[in-house]
Amino acid sequence: MPPMSATNTRDRILDALQRILVRQGTAAVTLESVAAEAGVSKGGLLYHFRSKQTMLQGLVQRLGESAEAEFEQADRAGVDVVRYFLETSQPASDEEMALYWSVIAALRSTEELSEADTEVLARVFAHWSKLLTDYIGDPVLAETIRLVGDGLYLSALSGLPSPEPKLLQQVFDRLLEQAAETRRTRA
Repeated sequence: MPPMSATNTRDRILDALQRILVRQGTAAVTLESVAAEAGVSKGGLLYHFRSKQTMLQGLVQRLGESAEAEFEQADRAGVDVVRYFLETSQPASDEEMALYWSVIAALRSTEELSEADTEVLARVFAHWSKLLTDYIGDPVLAETIRLVGDGLYLSALSGLPSPEPKLLQQVFDRLLEQAAETRRTRA
């Protein structure tokens, strides 16, 4: 069996952190519990992450990288960016919802977000704003669409009720029509 690379070990630790957050929540996250879940020694974990906070920061960074890859994939595929954004504006699974809720709770449970954490989160939101604005050509409409998507996502994470499916589809249809019309008139 080939030796484990540092990257593989780091990913195993973050995967373990993610599983614990989803299964048991923030309170269950300790250096010891994550090391045991990842199958590494505490010293091995500390080689990659010097504290619980740096592990959480690593997870936020990885989630940001995942979002960046999602942006690039949508852009390269030539999909309707507005449709893609709106259709992915609710967690895809209970596990995704639990993960993001736990990450938010974990970050809020610390004294405050570090500047690096804030930058990662801000970059994700800013990137969607830029993609939507570039695609639509109208920053006000793009921001309206982003806020609708963000609101739906955060409402789902918070357990707030979603709009009735028929009404939600009408909201999506209206925003998609407005975006398409704006693109046509600007072309």
